[in-house]
Amino acid sequence: MPNASLHPYKGARAVLATMHGKSEVIGPALEARLGMEIVVPPIIDTDNFGTFTGEIPRAGSMHDAALAKARLGMRLTGINLGIASEGSFGPHPAIPFIAAARELLTLIDEERNIIITEHVMTERTNFDHIVVAPDDNLQPFLERIGFPSHAVIVRPNRGMGPIHKGIDDKDHLASFIKEISQASEDGKTRIETDMRAHLNPTRMEGIAQLAEKFARRLETLCPACGTPGFGTVKSEQGLPCVECGADTQLVKTLVSGCASCLFTENQPRTDGLRFATAAQCPECNP
Repeated sequence: MPNASLHPYKGARAVLATMHGKSEVIGPALEARLGMEIVVPPIIDTDNFGTFTGEIPRAGSMHDAALAKARLGMRLTGINLGIASEGSFGPHPAIPFIAAARELLTLIDEERNIIITEHVMTERTNFDHIVVAPDDNLQPFLERIGFPSHAVIVRPNRGMGPIHKGIDDKDHLASFIKEISQASEDGKTRIETDMRAHLNPTRMEGIAQLAEKFARRLETLCPACGTPGFGTVKSEQGLPCVECGADTQLVKTLVSGCASCLFTENQPRTDGLRFATAAQCPECNP
């Protein structure tokens, strides 16, 4: 760990572009590790870059949206360090029958002309939905997603109609289901988890974990030029089989890189695994 008093971000002010309370977990992590002062614009509308309910589609990738948010925060405050996060939810890429959450945090450093990004993927998410008629039993679903501490969204299952967000009261939920079922073309209501961070404690926990990982990355200086943010930029496959020595599809090496210079450094897997099993080998288990 570098000397905190000598770190380039010690005492720096950074704007965090959020309207959903993410500063509650991102700010403390950056302040504790780096001594950064986190500023949140008093008025900012990050929904313009996409909403989970689809009224405003996200243009481009998660990273594109996060960069756009960070740049907006920088324009609003005149601060040359901008931070923003973005989340995405859906089927796990390796296990499609379970849900996964991907969270991303990015920093734009205008002075150094660098962008530093970190992300995590986790199966710990309450991302879910159900389609119901007015008299259906919702209790198993509501218990599974953590209602009412985790809010929900209700909308017509088919056709156009009202969308109600941030619902965390059972009586209000019942009332909205009745209203929306009458507007829906099939008489049914779609209930979705509200994935906005301030209404979803499970998601906020994931952002907190990412914030700590992000802070550690910003804390790490490039061995070659001293720029903050040295960390993993890609992985290389080829972990050898313990039985025959053939390369497998498992990750063998992590490559760390600098956001400023071209310096890279190979690192072993963080879990210490040196060999794949025969069951994971395309030669032993074709």
